[in-house]
Amino acid sequence: MTVPYKRILTVGLSALLLIATAVSPAASVASAPDAQRAFDWEIGTWRSTVRVLAEPLSGSADQWLQFDGTSTVRPLMDRRANVLEFAVSGPNGRIDALNLRLYEPQAQRWSLTFVNMRDGLLTPAVSGGFRDGVGEFHGDDRLGDRPIKVRFLVIRQGPDVARFEQAFSADGGTTWETNWVAVDHRIRR
Repeated sequence: MTVPYKRILTVGLSALLLIATAVSPAASVASAPDAQRAFDWEIGTWRSTVRVLAEPLSGSADQWLQFDGTSTVRPLMDRRANVLEFAVSGPNGRIDALNLRLYEPQAQRWSLTFVNMRDGLLTPAVSGGFRDGVGEFHGDDRLGDRPIKVRFLVIRQGPDVARFEQAFSADGGTTWETNWVAVDHRIRR
């Protein structure tokens, strides 16, 4: 009995497709090993200068509040996660916060969850990753009683300087208002 070559080719290609789609998530992470290490450059202690918009999305004249302090980034779980401890103060008070960053290997992205130590509540996570040296993370949240979009940017400006920007959108991401700008300089030991 002879089997036509088209049938052999079809069976062979089908088997190859099944094998390719059955590859475990760990194998797909191996193809992008740098994504898990995207925040390694930030591990250490930084001097932080922060500007915070007093009333975001209010339509009122912009009033920026100034803060200075430190942020310290520590690796967790073989660098598949890290935690940022943030403590700044200024004429308008103090901000103590944490940022837990988790790498999601199946999605090949990072999720960032913030907590303000004043109220101890976690914010909804923003998710994303780095492209061409810029980290961009998006999520949904609420400002008062209205739903908003959140965008968080991480911009490396050199090996020892980084800029972080948060913006809100009340129109589904059509327009953005920046409400948080932090510039960090690495503290040498």
